[in-house]
Amino acid sequence: MNKRIKKQFWLSPKDAEELKRKAELAGLTETAVVRLLIRGYEPREKPDGRFYEVMQNLSAIGNNINQLAAKAHTLGFIDVPMLKNEANRWHRFQADIEATFLRPAESKL
Repeated sequence: MNKRIKKQFWLSPKDAEELKRKAELAGLTETAVVRLLIRGYEPREKPDGRFYEVMQNLSAIGNNINQLAAKAHTLGFIDVPMLKNEANRWHRFQADIEATFLRPAESKL
């Protein structure tokens, strides 16, 4: 059972504004920001739309490479291990970009 406990606390106007600012920059609710901070993470600023466009294109490329590898293996005319290795490299690159831009950084507190 996921019992939830309500906590209420007071913030100074300055602290309340800072919490609101951090939430808006990260594209999160104030509650989500507090939860991240409690868990030892500092939320990152949400990237602009170009980032998501690039990630979508990168994902499509990786999927296409995987499809090519499957087809090439069936037809037997390309180095399948090399192509699969390249597809894995693209997916690792995508994960690295997500980690850099989207995942919250661990707090230094």
